[in-house]
Amino acid sequence: MQRRSLLTLSLLPAARCAIAQPAEAVRLPRHISMPDPQLPYVERLVALALARAGSHRRVQLVELEMAQGRSFVELGSGRSPFDLMWTVTDRQRETAGPIPVRIPIDRGLMGWRLLLVRASDLARWRDIGTLDALRGLTAGQGHDWPDTAILRANGLQVATTSGYDALFRMLAAGRFDYFPRSILEIDAELTGNRHPQLALVPQLMLHYPAAAYLFVNPRRPELADELRRGLDAAVADGSFQQLHHAQFGALVRAHPIAREHVLRLANPLLPVETPLQRRELWLQPGEG
Repeated sequence: MQRRSLLTLSLLPAARCAIAQPAEAVRLPRHISMPDPQLPYVERLVALALARAGSHRRVQLVELEMAQGRSFVELGSGRSPFDLMWTVTDRQRETAGPIPVRIPIDRGLMGWRLLLVRASDLARWRDIGTLDALRGLTAGQGHDWPDTAILRANGLQVATTSGYDALFRMLAAGRFDYFPRSILEIDAELTGNRHPQLALVPQLMLHYPAAAYLFVNPRRPELADELRRGLDAAVADGSFQQLHHAQFGALVRAHPIAREHVLRLANPLLPVETPLQRRELWLQPGEG
């Protein structure tokens, strides 16, 4: 009996060391140059996925100066100071090195596009409710944005520039007719009366299938697998949908669009592996 007690006591220091060791960090970038309003949601979702996968890893934010495009290149090289990031997928990105976790963490909201126009033109927009009518007007976009290729593939005219802020000024100056903005972005862009000459077209939306994924360092396939299993488990038990609703439910309710006022576009950039058949992963505008 005494021998067993001594053996137990001798194991206690090792046990304490094992318990005291910190969980491995999963590093997620926080871009200093352009803060991401969705980052708190992504951070919570990654933590939820890890927990549902039974992982003891913890999420750690890493501050970066580099822009998102450069971050993606660094991630694909396998030498980045972070382990994963989130961005909208396309065929090029899915073959660039980072491992895509094919669960649309935004439930497709990046493809919900509201139309920002000059406030003085709102009366004119009452008569524009079809793609054919829209094809007679010109959209503004960044020259290297995926949206530019999507709009053009659907027969829409697009004027481009390299500057994000310049697009708001160009719209106000009449250089083009409308600026499609994601439902995830527009409220933050208009807050504080930042663009008093501009307004949203009521009851009109462009929609195309788009998926924002977690992309993982190619040297961390085990992490990609954990996130995939964890997200699937969170979808199955409803915790994924609950977290998404808590983050974006009020935003979706703030921009109600009837189904007949949703102009649907094809997305030729979408990879064939996109899980469009899994309806539980997506929200559809005009469906309540």
